[in-house]
Amino acid sequence: MTYILGIESSCDETAAAVVIDGKTIASSVIASQIDLHAQYGGVFPEVASRAHVEAISTVVDQAMREAGIPYATLDGIAVTQGPGLVGSLLVGINYAKGLAMSLNKPLMGINHLEGHVYSLWLTQPFREVEFPVVVLIVSGGHTELLLMRGHGQYERLGGTLDDAAGEAFDKVGRMLNLPFPGGPHIEKAGQNGNASAYAFPRAKRDDSYDFSFSGLKTAVMREVMVKPSGDKTDKKSQLRTDISVNDVAASFQEALVETLVIKTARAAKTYNATEVFLSGGVSANQRLRAMMKKETDLPVRYPPLNLCTDNAAMIAAVAHFRYGDKLKKGTMPTDWDMDVRTMWSLSDMR
Repeated sequence: MTYILGIESSCDETAAAVVIDGKTIASSVIASQIDLHAQYGGVFPEVASRAHVEAISTVVDQAMREAGIPYATLDGIAVTQGPGLVGSLLVGINYAKGLAMSLNKPLMGINHLEGHVYSLWLTQPFREVEFPVVVLIVSGGHTELLLMRGHGQYERLGGTLDDAAGEAFDKVGRMLNLPFPGGPHIEKAGQNGNASAYAFPRAKRDDSYDFSFSGLKTAVMREVMVKPSGDKTDKKSQLRTDISVNDVAASFQEALVETLVIKTARAAKTYNATEVFLSGGVSANQRLRAMMKKETDLPVRYPPLNLCTDNAAMIAAVAHFRYGDKLKKGTMPTDWDMDVRTMWSLSDMR
C-alpha cells in the first residue's frame, strides 16, 4: 500500500488529506475561507494567502491524526504546484518542502486541474474506468473540455474564452444580491423559478468546443440592473425592483448549463468516449448533472459533493497514479527547486 499526504492551497481552501493507494481516503481536512471573502464578493488573494499561513500547520497535523498513522509511514508528500493564486500556492509548496525535507520523503508537485479529474477515482464504491473518456472541468477559475485517453494522457478540446462557469455564477450572484459563492445560491433560487422566463443567449453555438460566458453575464446585467441616474451621489447600478430573482437565476443557470452540456455530449460522441466525467466545483450543480444524463446515452460520472470543491485528497490521488510505482521502488526524485506554476494546462502534462 502507498500512503500519500496531499496538501492543497491553490485558492481559498487550506486542505490536507491522507490517501491509500489512490482510492481510499484515510483522512481529509479542509479549512474554508468563504466567510473571509464573502464581504468582497469574491476571493481576495492577499487575504487568502495570509489565511493559508495561519491554518496550514494545524490542518496537516489534524489530517495525520485522523489518518491514525505516524509521519514516518508516509510514502510521499504531494502538493498543488499550480494553477492558482501565486501567494496561496507558495504557502503550500514551501510548507510541503519543509515537511518533506525534515522527514526525508519524496515531494511531488501536482496539477490542480488533474486533481479535479482524479477526484472521480475517490468515489466509493469505485468502478473501473475504460478509456477514452471526455472530461468537463468546471470551477470558479476554470472551464475546460478534455479527451482523456489514459492515466496522465490529455488532449484539450476546448475551454472558456473569458469567464469560467463558476466565475459567471459568482458575478451574476452579486448582481442578484445573493451571498458568495454564487453557484449554490443561484441553484437554490432557481429551484423556485421559471427557467423560460428570460431568453438569455447561448454563446459560441459553433463547431468548436470553446465556451464564452461574458456575453451571458452582460445580458443578465442589462436585464436586471437600473443604470445610475447621472446624479453624482448615484454611482452604482441597482437591482430592479420589478424582476423575479428566482426566475432570473433559473433562466441564467439554464443558459449556462445548456451550453456546457451540448458541447460536452457532442465531444463524447465525436471521440467515441466510453463515459462523460464531470468535475470541479460547478459539477455539484444538480441541473448540470441531470441535463448531462439526459443529453447523452453514455454513463455520466461525477464526484460526491464533498469532493467537488477544492480538497487535498484529489491531489494525493493524482500522486499515486502518476508516481506510485516510483514510490514503491524508492526511485522517486524530489525537485527541491519546485516553484509555483500559476498557469499550467493539462495538455502540457507528460
